[in-house]
Amino acid sequence: MKFVSIIIGSKSDYETMKACADTFEAFGVNYELIISSAHRSPERTKEYIKKAEEKGAQVFIAAAGMAAHLAGVLASKTVKPVIGVPMSASALSGIDALLSTVQMPAGMPVATVAIGKAGAINSAYLAMQILALDDEELAIKLKEDRISKAKKVEMDSMEIETILGE
Repeated sequence: MKFVSIIIGSKSDYETMKACADTFEAFGVNYELIISSAHRSPERTKEYIKKAEEKGAQVFIAAAGMAAHLAGVLASKTVKPVIGVPMSASALSGIDALLSTVQMPAGMPVATVAIGKAGAINSAYLAMQILALDDEELAIKLKEDRISKAKKVEMDSMEIETILGE
């Protein structure tokens, strides 16, 4: 079974990353979510990556704050796509995690999305776009979602235009 693996560095990341899981659920995409740390549980992280690949993980999403090495560790252990979500977990409001996640050495790419909830949601969308390369049904759902979002903008605009035009 194909699925997306979401790994969060600590329980405090769950509330933010729940938006990622909720997005997958809305689209009917299989995922699993675990807590594992690049620093506090490196062996667990390494073993999980191997097991997840054997079970069918197609994309990995890693959410971590501060030093945010989780995505880089994943990238070093798999050739599957890795998406990093920097978390706002320090006095630097996630800038430290953003820089750590995005600054990978050549040949170890991590696709990095926005800090926090927007990144959590966009990581799900990016993972689905990757899966949609060979899943036409998912590609159609993503296209329909874009159409729906465009229509919402138009409806919001008409609502305001009506209010302002009175």
